[in-house]
Amino acid sequence: MRVAITGASGLIGRALEASLLDDGHTVVRMVRHLPRGQHPPHVEEAEWRPEQGRVDTVALHGTDAVVHLAGAPVGPALWTRHRRTVIRRSRVRGTRTLCQALAGMADPPPRLLTASGTHYYGDTGGYAATEDSPPGTGFLAGVCQDWEEAAAPAAEAGLSVAHMRTSVVLDRSGGMLRTLLPLYRAGLGGRLGSGAQYMSWIAMRDHIGAVRFLLEHPEITGPVNMCAPEPVSNADFSRALGRALGRPVFLPVPAAALRAVLGDFAEETALTDLRVLPERLAKAGYSFALPTLDRALSDILARPGPSTGA
Repeated sequence: MRVAITGASGLIGRALEASLLDDGHTVVRMVRHLPRGQHPPHVEEAEWRPEQGRVDTVALHGTDAVVHLAGAPVGPALWTRHRRTVIRRSRVRGTRTLCQALAGMADPPPRLLTASGTHYYGDTGGYAATEDSPPGTGFLAGVCQDWEEAAAPAAEAGLSVAHMRTSVVLDRSGGMLRTLLPLYRAGLGGRLGSGAQYMSWIAMRDHIGAVRFLLEHPEITGPVNMCAPEPVSNADFSRALGRALGRPVFLPVPAAALRAVLGDFAEETALTDLRVLPERLAKAGYSFALPTLDRALSDILARPGPSTGA
């Protein structure tokens, strides 16, 4: 296959590129600069500048699929008015620009996988959300809804479009787990707030595996929850990480302290209840390599580098 990737330099993008290249596929990195002449084997570049509404569609001819991962980091940081604008615009404007460009191609790539998030469902209140559950409320829920709607031009043009509603991705080389590991190794780990709030998660190995599965199954369209089948409470996650590292877990972080430092970011991420199930992946036959948190943490911590799904 020849697969174009936006956000190829990010945590997930790097792992996806490595997985595709390991299997002999060609990757087209969509970059915000003029393409450079020097690349590794089977790697190409295509210019795109979503802020200016520019996409080099000529470089995308002959591409089998586009995986759209680009978006400004959500946190951890205070969500100032400017930060909220950056988060929303990078996702909505970037997706709309890309999808309008693809829709205008005479022979567009037939498959588009575009990122979204499980925050689409808002606070689930302990109930399990599936792809058929209604959208929630809050800043991130609204961003996810607008993000997915921005891909409409591609779907209307006949592309097979799937929205990857991604949960917390666990990998030692980045993201939440990389932030937590030094604290837990120092014996400073603990639950956040009451610890009763559910969190959905997925090991990088399975996230990349699921992306590859969706590339091979273009009949799967619409929302797809990218999360492991066993969400856990925050307290259970803390205990599991402590067990995996052989370290005590006894320093809870009060919810009031999180709110004081991070404001709405803490409220909608660390403290929100987000219990989501991967119903569509399961029904389509995807088999999780690391379905439980203990197995996932053991596998991740035993690997010397990022997990690629290989």
